[in-house]
Amino acid sequence: MITTFTIKTERHDQMIDVTSQVQQWITEQGVQEGAVVVSSMHTTAGFTVNENADPDVKTDMLRRFSEVYPWDHPEDRHAEGNTAAHMKTSTVGHSQTLMIEDGRLVLGTWQGLYFCEFDGPRNRKFKAMILQ
Repeated sequence: MITTFTIKTERHDQMIDVTSQVQQWITEQGVQEGAVVVSSMHTTAGFTVNENADPDVKTDMLRRFSEVYPWDHPEDRHAEGNTAAHMKTSTVGHSQTLMIEDGRLVLGTWQGLYFCEFDGPRNRKFKAMILQ
C-alpha cells in the first residue's frame, strides 16, 4: 500500500508534525502490525522523529542547523544557492521507517514524525508505504 501526501509549507525552514496524518492513513488501511516508510520526494526536505511536546525543540533545531549550514556561505557553488538546504536534508535524511503495533505508530511518549522543510515555502509531496 502506497499513498502520496501533499503538504504546503509556510516558511523557509520549518518542521511540520505529520504524525496524525500518517496515523489516520494507517487506520483507514486497517493495518494492525507492520511498518510504515515515509519518504520525501525532494532533495531539500526530509524527515525526522523528535520531540513533539515543547515547540522550542523545533525552534532550537532549526536555529542550530542554520548555524552549522549557513544559507549564504561564500564558498558554495551550487547555482540555485540552496546548498544549505541540501546539507540539512542529508543530515536528517529523506525518509523514516516506523513500526506499527495494534494499529498504532510505535512512538515514545514525546515523539512525533516531522516533515522538515529547508527551502520553502513550497508545495511538497511525500510518499508513505505500509510493509506487512
